[in-house]
Amino acid sequence: MRLNIKNLIGVFDEISSLLSFPCKREGGSKKIISLKIKKLHIISVFIALFFLSCTSSISNTNLTKTFDEFHNASSQTILVAAHRGAHMGNFENSIASTKKSIALGVDIIEVDVRTTKDGHIILMHDSSIDRTTTGKGKVKDLTLATIRTYKLKAPYGRISNETIPTFEEFLKVIKGRIMVDIDMKTDNVKGIVEVVQKTGTEKDVFYFDNDYDQLDLIKKMDASAQIMPRAYSFEMADSAIAKYNPPVVHIDPSFYTKKLANMLKENKARVWINALGQTDSYIRYGHGEEVLEKLLKNGVNIIQTDEPEMLLELLRHKGLHD
Repeated sequence: MRLNIKNLIGVFDEISSLLSFPCKREGGSKKIISLKIKKLHIISVFIALFFLSCTSSISNTNLTKTFDEFHNASSQTILVAAHRGAHMGNFENSIASTKKSIALGVDIIEVDVRTTKDGHIILMHDSSIDRTTTGKGKVKDLTLATIRTYKLKAPYGRISNETIPTFEEFLKVIKGRIMVDIDMKTDNVKGIVEVVQKTGTEKDVFYFDNDYDQLDLIKKMDASAQIMPRAYSFEMADSAIAKYNPPVVHIDPSFYTKKLANMLKENKARVWINALGQTDSYIRYGHGEEVLEKLLKNGVNIIQTDEPEMLLELLRHKGLHD
């Protein structure tokens, strides 16, 4: 249950008004001594803030519980992954969208990483910075110092006070707070793994790629690394299970069947599917119930979305998420 601070203050004000009482004072005149004074109002505000903070913390991501659920393929809980963070009305691949994801209680945040000209790893989906910043140019052709002179930009032109975050800055924010799906848009696997190890976030992250050579290199560098291979067919998913024994496999709607989901779960792997694009637009415009029924019918249990807040609300309503 979420509480509204104004409602709480109103409740305490009403209580304070009930505490007004008559009494006799010297000279026999009756006067009303009211306890509804500013101090009591201030106390009510502090009490309201206390209760509000307690309830809001319930919404924050519980990483310990997420870990348990992530490694329990047979659980009825549907995990939610925020695509590029909770970026609607925000900025994708940003610290702001990261913090919002945590505040909403999202289970996993997906981020894209690329390497700058001088070898720094940053959060960026596109090969260029044109669409999402005030600057222009290819990431691989720009130094971090140059990139830092630009601000993040929303699709409709709104400018953030935030610059493009480095991967290390991002990991320091999420450490111990939320799981991360690292979508590797660079072949600098060594650099990515080194930053993860430097920040001590090995247990918080897993690596996603459709290039199994990249995943092999990660496992060579860190045998305990968690990975999510992408599959494009039942046979490829089966091979990924045999090769990696992963905790999750990314599938596509084109071959999403109950047989596939059952096979993955029997091998202790969760089933990841995207609700991006048109599917998310249906959720956005009030058709979430129908979308959810279609997504879940064969056994998917991790959904990546651009609408994490709406999806979480739907799942909670159905008892499929805390």
